[in-house]
Amino acid sequence: MEKFTRHDGIAAPLLRASIDTDAIIPSREMKLVSRQGLGAGLFAGWRYLAQDSRDPNPEFVLNKPEYQGASILLCGPNFGCGSSREHAVWALKEFGIRAIIAPGFGSIFANNCVRNGLLPLVLEADTIARIADWVALSPRDNRVLIDLPARHVQAGGQQYSFQIEEGASRMLVEGLDAIALTLTRWDYIEAFHEQRRQSRPWLY
Repeated sequence: MEKFTRHDGIAAPLLRASIDTDAIIPSREMKLVSRQGLGAGLFAGWRYLAQDSRDPNPEFVLNKPEYQGASILLCGPNFGCGSSREHAVWALKEFGIRAIIAPGFGSIFANNCVRNGLLPLVLEADTIARIADWVALSPRDNRVLIDLPARHVQAGGQQYSFQIEEGASRMLVEGLDAIALTLTRWDYIEAFHEQRRQSRPWLY
């Protein structure tokens, strides 16, 4: 999994509340048997002018020239609520999103983010609005810097601290998915099995 330590990127505002996983990737876009290709379906109901076309909606923020290449989303509360579809995170990742800053997240969505190398970062709503206003002055120049090990965001000459659970931070910083995280404890796992072999040899 790609490591996340420091990231500097264009931040696109999508400040509406309770954007659910069906809005992130509608079910009609989940026709593939792999993760590849899902980026085209990201926010398909908003990015395109019609359901059966790929004509871009010029009013949607990610289609605007000044936000092309955005890798950070500035969002409203309860982002990623709704169903538990992991496709939503896969689509965001393939599109190029590395971090989402919101006042809160759907819990399953946030866990899926961490397990796929995407940072769900919590800041207060007024702080996010202030960052979005600064970015809007010149989106390509006013980039947002996230330092995960230091637990802060830099934007507009200000530094904003954030909290993240230690296990989630480790997975992101070291690039560990759930299996890789388990394997870091392999010596303990082997020791446990050896102890069981000694105490209950009939099981083996």
